[in-house]
Parts: sequence; C-alpha cells; structure tokens
Amino acid sequence: MENLFGQRLTNARKMAGLSLQDLANKMENAVTRQALNKYEKGEMMPGSAVLICLANALSVTVDFFFSEPEVKVELKGIEFRKKISRLSKTAEVAVIEKARAFLERYLELEHLLQLPAQSHDFHYELAVRNGTDAEAAAEALRKQWNLGYDPIPSVIEMLEDKGFKVLEVDADDAFDGLKALVQGHRIIVLNKKHNAVRKRFTALHELAHHSLTFDARLEEKDVERLCHTFASAVLYPAEMARGEMAQERFHFFLQELELIKERWGISIAALFPRALHLGIINANTYRRLNTNYRVKGYHRDEPGDFSGRERPRRFIQLLYRAIGQEVISINHAAHLAEMNLGEFRDKLEQLA
Repeated sequence: MENLFGQRLTNARKMAGLSLQDLANKMENAVTRQALNKYEKGEMMPGSAVLICLANALSVTVDFFFSEPEVKVELKGIEFRKKISRLSKTAEVAVIEKARAFLERYLELEHLLQLPAQSHDFHYELAVRNGTDAEAAAEALRKQWNLGYDPIPSVIEMLEDKGFKVLEVDADDAFDGLKALVQGHRIIVLNKKHNAVRKRFTALHELAHHSLTFDARLEEKDVERLCHTFASAVLYPAEMARGEMAQERFHFFLQELELIKERWGISIAALFPRALHLGIINANTYRRLNTNYRVKGYHRDEPGDFSGRERPRRFIQLLYRAIGQEVISINHAAHLAEMNLGEFRDKLEQLA
C-alpha cells in the first residue's frame, strides 16, 4: 500500500503541476517538503488529517491515493501544439499526467462494457507538400465522412463518433492541444479553458497530425502551417468560402466576418489566411487585415459568437449506460468520474 500511495501521490502532484516545495507551500507547511518526499518514496505514510489536506490541495479524492488503475496507460507518439510562448516542462508533464489518468478510467469503462473496437479513421495516402495538397486532403475528409458542404455542428462529437478519444484538461493557456496514441487508440487532448471556436480548430489541427503524411523535406513550421490550412478547409470548404466571400476582395466589414464565424464556427483570425490561400485577397490586403485586427485588440477578445458547444460527451454517456445496465455500482461510477459519492449522487438526481 505504501508504494501504491507514493506513486499515486506523485501522479496527483504532477497533474497539479507542483514541485514538492510548491505542494508544501500550498498546504501552508502542514507537512514539510522532506516529509512529502518520503511519502512519495514509500518511506512514510501520512495520518488521516494530512491525507485530507493532501486531497484538498491536489483536487483529488482521498480514494484516489489508494486505487490502483485496472488499465495501465502509456501515451506514445506525443506531439504538442504550442503557442509561441511555449509551455514549461512542468506544464507539459501536468497535461500528460491528466490525460493519462483520464484515459485509464476511460479504457477501464470501455472494457467493463465489453465494447467492440471502434475505428472509422480518415485515411489519406498522398503526401502533403503544400497548401493545395492540404486543401485536397480536407475535401477528401468531407467526402469520406459524408459531410457535404454544410457547417459541422460539433467537431468533437464528430471525432468521437469516428473512434477518436477526445478529452479536455485544465491547463496553462499556452497549451492548445496534443495528439498521442494509446493501445491503438488515437487521442486528441484539448484545453478545457478555450472557447468552442478555438477547440474546433485545434481538434482538426490534431486530426491532421494523426491522419496526414507530410513531405519529409518540410520544416516543422511548414507542417504546422499546413495543418492550419487543413483545419480551416475542413471547417469552411473552398466552394462555400468562394461563394460567400466572393473573389478579389480589398475590404471586409466586421459584421460579415461575424456572420461567417457564427455559421461555420471558424475564427475571424483564421478567415484571413483562408481568404489569402483561396486567392480572395492578396498579400497586401492580408497584412492590412492582420494589422488592423491586432490594433483593435481583437487578438485578445475576438468579436462574434458561435452557438455550438464543443465538449467531449462519450465518456459520461458510457458511464451512465454502465450504471443503467448495472455493469458498475454507483460507488464505482463515482470513482471513474473522480467525484465523491455524495457529489455524484446529487448529480444523478439532477439528471433524473
């Protein structure tokens, strides 16, 4: 039990993005850094009062420290999409640990329900070398998945329906998303704090990393740019964009860009490179639009709304299904949901 507790304490601390000293400080030195180190090494066990204090500081239940996962998970092929400011190593580890802990519960739940393997992956065999290739890949996706030319109501639900494991984590704003593989499952991790429009774009960007093969001669920044092109093209198909924005524009009015954002769920910032790529605006107009966008502060608070909600649903749906079929108890369901029993019972009553 000591070894299990020490490992679980380490996992919880890493998920919280805390060093041993950070955790001691957060607990107002109820325990020392040295004592925490001994807990993690299995050399000491805390008393009940300290256990509760640790759980509160790390935002986990006390049961978390003593529950050994039924399914052990290791994320492979991890690729982060990061903003220019870059994530710290501690923040990266926190994201990975949160994703790993969630996927342990997710895969355990699927195993308990004895669900068949689910895979409707997008396959595009041609190497992507430039924007034209990325555009063609986006058209192929819409064709393979029978999306037509309509707006996508929920990108996340679409990906879940196709067999991707999509999850959200609370993370530093510098984190946008990552892709990884776990036991043959394709994983996409998003930042829970971001708005729906940003999540849609990031999810499709990570889909590109999962599904496309890029010319080996391309630099990393070029690959990222082509993933952007792919994501924008999936969200706003070329035929519809050319029809709505028309050809050879020199000006855009904010109101018309807001209407496009509202319908298609693509940000105004992403519309500028989209219009440039499709030949709707020239390079000078593109630079002017970007400059005015930043001068007005829209890069911090972009105007326009998108009514759709982008959040993963499959895990919680499977959880309620498992309860309804009496595959798991309410206690086990609360554990998988990482909630205390009383809180989980209240949640169930609200949905009744």
